[in-house]
Amino acid sequence: MIRILALVAAVGLTGYALHLLAQPRIDTRTAVTPIASSSSNGVSFAWFYDPADRAVYVCRASPGDTVECKARTTLP
Repeated sequence: MIRILALVAAVGLTGYALHLLAQPRIDTRTAVTPIASSSSNGVSFAWFYDPADRAVYVCRASPGDTVECKARTTLP
């Protein structure tokens, strides 16, 4: 009788361990969301919203492959 109970307990614990290992535990962040863009005289601007930081970023691309991004504001 004790052998059967030990076997049932072992099978139950094994199933529970497999269930725990099957659960995804990945911490992911939402990517920034593009809001708008504009360009004039070879200079381009793009605005992005980061929901994790609740911040708005503006990026400026000018001739010569120069990209510069700065945080504009943090939303309440």
